[in-house]
Amino acid sequence: MDLGLTGRTVLVTGASSGVGLATTRMLLAEGANVAACARDAERLKTALDGLPGNLHLGACDVLDRDCVQEFVERSAERFGGIDGVVNNAGRSLMARLAETEDRQWRDELELKIFSVLHVVRAAQPWLRESTAASVVNINAILARQPEARLAATSAARAALLNLSKTLAGELAADDIRVNSVCLGLIDTGQWRRRYERSGSTAEFSEWSAELAADRGIPLGRLGTADEVAFPIVALLSPRASYLTGTALDVGGGIARYL
Repeated sequence: MDLGLTGRTVLVTGASSGVGLATTRMLLAEGANVAACARDAERLKTALDGLPGNLHLGACDVLDRDCVQEFVERSAERFGGIDGVVNNAGRSLMARLAETEDRQWRDELELKIFSVLHVVRAAQPWLRESTAASVVNINAILARQPEARLAATSAARAALLNLSKTLAGELAADDIRVNSVCLGLIDTGQWRRRYERSGSTAEFSEWSAELAADRGIPLGRLGTADEVAFPIVALLSPRASYLTGTALDVGGGIARYL
């Protein structure tokens, strides 16, 4: 199926690994122009080196408003506009309520909210001119189903989900769609690092299967970055033109809410 992304320009944050990297690859395969950024320029270049397609790379800290503005302007100049944005930059703080300092609460809220606001505000003039403008915010099932071991992250994710709904309503008048993709446990570098720190003598596949069982994932495994990238790319497509304000779960059935 032709998703109608050929020649369209999509900006992806946090593109050097995991979901951001997989999304960038998939967009390029669909014929899209991709403006990809991450904080570490060398890591980004190494991850995307040799990929076919129209690619613009840049080092960018999404919490630095001026840096974001500059990267967005350069990307729009390079490709003649911006049609889509994937807000993927983020992290999780593994800490219970009593273990989380006030500074960490503020850091989590700032990252989850302003990493999206800075990019959307900067890209909005070009999105307004697009015939198929779409923003996809990468979130987590934690937004609706808090995890005690991720107290601050769960709360910040809920705030982002609320913000995304507000953005969908506010930007609809400019024909800019805003949707969320909410992740469960995905096999990315974050979980690989936790596996390495665990000291487990089991293979990662066994360790992750035990993790999936402990967390109650019906499909019995972690997801992959490519399995997340597909719905992201689909939501960016003009074929999804009547979808806005939605939150799509990609979690192997882990969500318990209706």
